[in-house]
Amino acid sequence: MPSRQLDFKVFDADNHMYETRDALTRYLPPEYEGLIKYVEVNGRTKIAVGGRISDYIPNPTFDKVAAPGAQEEYYKVGNPEGKSRREIMGRAIEALPAFRAPEPRLALMDEQGIDRAVMWPTLASLVEERLRDDPDAIHAVVHALNQWMHEEWTFDYQGRIFATPVISLPVLDKAMAELEWVLDHGARIILIRPAPVPGWKGPRSFALPEFDPFWKEVESSGLIVGMHASDSGYTRYLNEWEGIRDGEFFPFRGPSGFAAIIGGQHREITDTVASAIGHGLCSRFPGLKIMPVENGSGWVRPLVHDMAQAYAFNPHVFDEDPVEVLKRNIYVHPFHEEDTRGLIDVIGVDNVVFGSDFPHPEGMADPITFVDELEGLPAEDVAKVMGGNLGRLLDAA
Repeated sequence: MPSRQLDFKVFDADNHMYETRDALTRYLPPEYEGLIKYVEVNGRTKIAVGGRISDYIPNPTFDKVAAPGAQEEYYKVGNPEGKSRREIMGRAIEALPAFRAPEPRLALMDEQGIDRAVMWPTLASLVEERLRDDPDAIHAVVHALNQWMHEEWTFDYQGRIFATPVISLPVLDKAMAELEWVLDHGARIILIRPAPVPGWKGPRSFALPEFDPFWKEVESSGLIVGMHASDSGYTRYLNEWEGIRDGEFFPFRGPSGFAAIIGGQHREITDTVASAIGHGLCSRFPGLKIMPVENGSGWVRPLVHDMAQAYAFNPHVFDEDPVEVLKRNIYVHPFHEEDTRGLIDVIGVDNVVFGSDFPHPEGMADPITFVDELEGLPAEDVAKVMGGNLGRLLDAA
């Protein structure tokens, strides 16, 4: 039984699957054979992308994983005892069948009191940055992953689990074809990396007019545009300050003091939302529903301040008030340790969605306990955050 009974439906915006070993390769075209490999390094299995071993995800097979919520207390109260990362993470566990497949996951959701959940891939977050110099390869791997995801999870499992196919935008025609494919296969929400789009002539924003044909179709489809935290490529800039050459993003490695400070500024999602609004995407397509997930909410208040100031001094460069655009188009998933009620004061209760990040270690061991963070809110507002808002967005698609 769940830890408590709630009198409304709970819709978790941030659940994760752990992909199987062949998720990126089962449907990869023959001409890309060897692009993704698993290799043994000092007795441990690593993933190699484009001939280069990556430590971005230290255990890419997910046979053993950190326990769900292992870091929950760490994120709530900090680390006053100065524990090592290993001490915080605790003993690894065998990955449960519910982490790998929809049927046992549905049974687990019943135990947790979760009615519906958005299911994000985990391994997928390493693909685009490591293939940024080969846009055609990005599209090939992304489509192979989507085929695997549809076969293993479907994109709408019994109206309760909604897996998120990935769409990458380097080549517009291929992005349009992928969008058509995922729509034909029942997608309700898509995953787009919150980062500049790689391309043969260099990166550029997804919000520039060249991508408007894609966004027009997204708007008309009613899809939710999920922008889950990923490797957005910003480590290149951090490494210049650190004096690190040719380094990649290691999300599970302890940061330097500098990186710990800068990481708290949420530059990736700040720039992503600023581009969607400042480059006019959300004004050209006011029906877009953009949902940053697992990016927290610490970026919202500073961005709202900066947008209001920019509009006050430069109203002529905006099609409309950017703060009002954010409140119309952007739906925010706060971390469990953040001030959700303060976020509601800034953007309104209709723009806030609950997500637990289950079964990742930085998430919540018992997702439904997020309701405790909403104590003091009116009952109807609690119900909106815990599921009503996301249900409204998804059911409108």
